[in-house]
Parts: sequence; structure tokens; C-alpha cells
Amino acid sequence: MSAPSPVTRFIPDPKTVAIVGCPFRGGQAKLGVDKGPIRMVEAGLVGQLTELGWNVQFDGHHQFEEIGALDDPPIGKLKNPRFVSRVCKAVAEVVGGHAQKGQLPLTLGGDHSLAMGTISGTLSRYPDACVVWVDAHADINTAETTDSGNIHGMPLAFLLGLGPQIPEFDWVKPLLTPSRLVYIGLRDVDAGEKRILKENGIRAFSMHDVDKHGIGRVVEMALDHVNPKRDKPIHLSFDVDALDPSVAPSTGTPVRGGLTFREGHYICEAIYETGSLVALDIMEVNPTLSDIESVKQTVAVGCSLARSALGETLL
Repeated sequence: MSAPSPVTRFIPDPKTVAIVGCPFRGGQAKLGVDKGPIRMVEAGLVGQLTELGWNVQFDGHHQFEEIGALDDPPIGKLKNPRFVSRVCKAVAEVVGGHAQKGQLPLTLGGDHSLAMGTISGTLSRYPDACVVWVDAHADINTAETTDSGNIHGMPLAFLLGLGPQIPEFDWVKPLLTPSRLVYIGLRDVDAGEKRILKENGIRAFSMHDVDKHGIGRVVEMALDHVNPKRDKPIHLSFDVDALDPSVAPSTGTPVRGGLTFREGHYICEAIYETGSLVALDIMEVNPTLSDIESVKQTVAVGCSLARSALGETLL
């Protein structure tokens, strides 16, 4: 284990990580992903981060029942659009509030639609921040290209201002630019998403690139693209389905051929070493989708990814 680096340039001493627990599943159809944050905290994450030398602020998980939309018919294909929008707006305000105080928000999901909120919150404090998105999926479908209508496959389209305008999401300011987004780990990308990536010149490193170059070189190239001087704030959004199902089996949309345990952790370690991390998401841990041991394994991996991104080292 290791204490926080003195070169964490955007987070003042005493360094504080604010855990934002988001037990939310409205961006997709499978039950259980709302239990992910609860299980990670129960697994001892607060104490683990304290041992790394961080001050940890955790005031309990956010409850979204009061902002649920009882009457929430689809908008086009989009499912639960009002509920997702309201929750993500609330998350944006919470994450932005922590960032304004100089704290590092660690958001535990919950489904990846939440990143619409977390990244909006980050950009409200750090408008020049770049995003490293680690995922099997591109999550950049628009209302026109989505087949499923599940908004967890769409947050980046909203953040980039792509696709038709939907009044319910007018609060999402398209502050993210394509040049400040990079993907690592893609291997299940819809045809419409491939077209969006190409048309917008968005840099994406698929598992083919990881196989070809190795994870060390891929992370270096990814950072060279979005943050060549390593002086911009970094928001790391990590969907555990980026990992191979043998590593993180208890997640909603597993895809074989993913990152190994060490490849996933190396990404987090390398981002930490830049000294520029300002926000972290650990998303899509679903403790209801597998046997007890697989669930424990996935929850443990979610916690260890967070520790690696916040300074834990092997030696």
C-alpha cells in the first residue's frame, strides 16, 4: 500500500476522497446493479482508502425514490428518460459540489448512465478535464442509433451534444469535446456507434490494440492523445465489464475477451501516477447476477480498482 502522492496537483492537502454511492439501475433493464455500491462499501472500501492515507467522506448512499418519475413513458425508444435525467442531474450537483470543495469524488454505481451526471459535475469545476472511459462498450448511442433504448448505452452522446435534442436532458451541457475523450478496452460496439466514433474523430483503443501493443503502450498513447503534457484534470470512468468475465463475472453485459486483472489495475495505477486524477467512477457491479463466489470476486475487484486509482501499489 502507498500514501497519496505529493504530486496530486488538483487535490489540496489534506487529500479527501468523497464516496458518492449511487444505487441506481434506471438506465438499463436488469435488476440488482443498484446493489453494487452497497456491497462495495460493506466490503470495507472506506477503511481501505483510509489506510492509503486519504481522508474519506461518506455520508451514506444517495436515495433516489423521491425523484423517481411514476409516469415515465418512453421518449421515442428511450426508457425511463425522466427518471434517468433527474437522477443524473442530482448526481451532477453532488459530484460538482465535492469537486468545488477540492475533494476527489469516487462514484460507485449503479449503471453507467450515471456518468452523464458524474462527468457533468466534474466539468462544472474543471471545464478542461479529459475523460478516460474504460469499458467493453462505447456508450455513445444517440436517440436515433440506439436499438435497446437503455440510456446506460448513451451517456457520452449527451455529454458531447450528439444526436437530437431531448428537452428532458437540456440540463446536460455539451462541455466535453471529442478530443478530450479516449476509450480503452472496447470490444462490443454497435454499428451506429462505430460511425459516430469515426465521424467525430474520437480515439478508441479496442482489445485488438491492447493485444497488439500491450496495456502499457496503450495507456501511454491514450494519455498522449487527451492529455499530452499530463497537466489537464482526468476523470476516469471505469465500467467493470471492461474486464474479462473470468475476472469480473457479476456484471450486466459481460463480453468475453476483455482486460485481465492486471491490465485493468495497470490502467488505474498509471492514471494515478499522472497526478492529475480529479474524479473516479466504478460502475456496473451487479451482485445479483452470479453465484456467491463470483459476486464476492466482482465486488472485491471493484474495490481494488478504486484503491489502485487512488494510490495503492504492488510494492
